[in-house]
Amino acid sequence: MEGEATRRVIVTVIGDSDTQNKEELEFAETLGIKLAQKGFLVLTGGRGGVMEAVCHGVKKAGGITIGIIPDEKASGANPYVDIVIPTGLGWLRNVINVLAASIVIAIGGKSGTLSEIAFAWMYGKPIIAVSGFSGWSEKLAGKRLDDRREDIIYSAKSVDEVIRKIEEILQE
Repeated sequence: MEGEATRRVIVTVIGDSDTQNKEELEFAETLGIKLAQKGFLVLTGGRGGVMEAVCHGVKKAGGITIGIIPDEKASGANPYVDIVIPTGLGWLRNVINVLAASIVIAIGGKSGTLSEIAFAWMYGKPIIAVSGFSGWSEKLAGKRLDDRREDIIYSAKSVDEVIRKIEEILQE
């Protein structure tokens, strides 16, 4: 329809907010660069660790980042978030992170990441779990959480694999 806006794809990246693993952080930053180059909007929980690294990568490539943060004030976001949405909801904000996504990418992660993976599964969002950095993404890559879905949590070991899988999912 003429005059109708085309919506951009939102990719939500989830992962450990406290990780100090250099390889994991470099992976996330490189992924952010590639996601921005492909024109995706990147949404995270807006905090540190994987979230900050991916946002940093997006900004390096001139992309746009969105942070749905658990705090009541925008000051809780990492410095690479363009659009800060403070919720005051604590962990409950994880549902919003997932519902806003077209695709969810998990890198490592602890219990917060696990909750987002579970919500993504329940809400039918495609999930790509990066293996190689331990955490919940490693444990759940290539698996099904339960019988409510026929697909699996897709597994990827490289940034290029993640991008290829996103493109495949969007073509379906």
